[in-house]
Amino acid sequence: MAVASAELLRDFVNTYDVEEGREALAEPADLARWLAAAGLTHPAVTAPTTPADLRAAHELREALRSALRENHDGLTEHPELEELAGRHVLRLTFGPDGPALAPARHGGRPAQAALARIVAAVLATAAEGRWSRLKVCAEDACQWAFIDSSKNRSRSWCSMKVCGNRAKTRAYRARRRTEDDG
Repeated sequence: MAVASAELLRDFVNTYDVEEGREALAEPADLARWLAAAGLTHPAVTAPTTPADLRAAHELREALRSALRENHDGLTEHPELEELAGRHVLRLTFGPDGPALAPARHGGRPAQAALARIVAAVLATAAEGRWSRLKVCAEDACQWAFIDSSKNRSRSWCSMKVCGNRAKTRAYRARRRTEDDG
């Protein structure tokens, strides 16, 4: 079963854990495994994933993280993501599920085709009405991607119990310091 576009983007952004400094895509082989596990390449593909593919994946991931950070503020322009997305040529296809965007050409490089599918997932997520719900945690140390399921789309943190609590505790302590100084 294919992963829904918003979940794919969330999972791709979360391949780097900012808080722990843990990189799931440290080597080209890691990228190849992740893309296959996400259903973006065929597991039997033998074409190598290169260091250039890995750099492109990291750049795309961090541009997505930046765009998702801006979804808290309703910003709609993402020049870095737009520039990186422009490197991936897409074409309109018609399949059993209707029209979709797919990689136009990838020169026999499955990783590049898979990254183009991630770019296409941005438009699919927007078409599903879920782009503005895709965010990263407002806690600077965290930056974990999540899908905001709140009714009014106002969720700020990946977890109220962890990151939300940290932010509220800091705000409380700052208010207390101001009161004590005043």
